[in-house]
Amino acid sequence: MVVLKVIQSRRSIRSYDSRDVEENKLLRVLESGRLSPSAGNRQERRFIVIKDANTRKLLSEAASNQRFVAEAPVVIAACSVEKEYIMKCGQLAYPIDTAIAVDHMTLQAVEEGLGTCWIGAFDEENVKELLNIPHDIRVVALLPLGYPSTIPQPTPRKSLDEVVMWERWSF
Repeated sequence: MVVLKVIQSRRSIRSYDSRDVEENKLLRVLESGRLSPSAGNRQERRFIVIKDANTRKLLSEAASNQRFVAEAPVVIAACSVEKEYIMKCGQLAYPIDTAIAVDHMTLQAVEEGLGTCWIGAFDEENVKELLNIPHDIRVVALLPLGYPSTIPQPTPRKSLDEVVMWERWSF
């Protein structure tokens, strides 16, 4: 297994070429989201696959006019059908569970030679209207998916010493 290599290779892709994403690759990306863990195994995530060029253009406008959202041949809207469940630790489950699923999909995309960019800057009500999503469903993220036309350099990350403590809080 080479999971760390995939993690090290992941980039936020903001430029896509025009090639279509093969169905088998798309299905593996979606399967990785389906298999992700969720609090209490509630599996409340749902994914809408958008390939229509006009809809992608409208989504890009709803996403703060980020043009690359329309440029990607596929956009996945990651949603949650349950928004009230609170885990014993006091955290709402749906944003965490959906984020885990999206993260699994971003890593599978790298394995497939594809790129993604996690989009959280969007008008949720506008996206719901565009995709006919019921009012009580939450849209957590948009995930453009496609072949990168350029791959950016890695962004700086803090060292382990800056983010890890042993046994107790010590910063």
